[in-house]
Amino acid sequence: MQLEKDKSVLERFLHAFCFEVLAIGISAPLAAWISGESMVDMGVVTVVIAVMALLWNMVYNTFFDRLLKRFGWVKNVFMRCVHAAGFEFGLLVVAIPFIAWWLDMGWLEALILDFGLVLFYLPYTYVYNLIYDRLRARYWGRLAAA
Repeated sequence: MQLEKDKSVLERFLHAFCFEVLAIGISAPLAAWISGESMVDMGVVTVVIAVMALLWNMVYNTFFDRLLKRFGWVKNVFMRCVHAAGFEFGLLVVAIPFIAWWLDMGWLEALILDFGLVLFYLPYTYVYNLIYDRLRARYWGRLAAA
C-alpha cells in the first residue's frame, strides 16, 4: 500500500483554482445558452461563484480530509458522492442570494438557476476529483521511499 503525503496549502489552492477555471470555461457559455441570460451576466455569476467556491473548496476539503483520516473512511463511490453533495450544499447557501441580486430575480428563480448549475457541478466535481486523486497518487502525491 502506497502512502500519500498530506496536501500543502499551495497544492490545495492549485487543485481548487484549476477546478474553477475549467468549470467556468464550460459552465458560463452553457448556462447563458440554457437560461437566455447574457454571456456577460452569466460570466460574472460563474466567476463570483467560482471565487466563493475556491475559498469554500479549500476549507471544506481540509475538514473533509481530516474526517476521512480520523474515522478511517475510504474515498469510495459513496464517500465521493457525500463529498460532492456536501460541497455543493454549502456553496448553495451563499450563491442563491448573490444570483438573485445580480440577475435581479426572485429567490425561487435564483434557486432554479443554481440548481441547473448544480446539475452540472455534481458530476463535474466527482469526475474532476477522481481524475485528480488518481494523477496525484501516481505522480506527485506519494511519499518518498525511506
